[in-house]
Amino acid sequence: MAEKLKENNAMALAQEDIAVIQDLIAKALSERPELGVANVRYELELRERIVRVEEELKHQRALMLEGFKQMEKRFEQIEKRFEQVDKRFEQIEKRFEQVDKRFELLTARIDRFMIWSFATTLTVGGLVVAAIRFLP
Repeated sequence: MAEKLKENNAMALAQEDIAVIQDLIAKALSERPELGVANVRYELELRERIVRVEEELKHQRALMLEGFKQMEKRFEQIEKRFEQVDKRFEQIEKRFEQVDKRFELLTARIDRFMIWSFATTLTVGGLVVAAIRFLP
């Protein structure tokens, strides 16, 4: 029971101390009103800074969006250029096919010419041999 009494006295003393401390703080603030004004001034400056930062962030966002639009346009231009290059490659491929067909035709003509030349040579050679044998 003695312990309970001591705890109550300690607690009552603590409550009294808290009240005294609150009175001292209130008295000190009332004697120096510039502290309260300084806090208000500081809060106003902070709010102004926050507003400026928000405006700058909006500006940066607008710049980023504009940059993204520019990049999108550039990508579209590059895509069109790739399409043009693809078309050009298709044209070149068609041209190679035409050249290949012409080359095949030329090869066939050369083959026929070689056969004709060989046959002509054999025929002329046979005629020469026959002429030499039958002519005294």
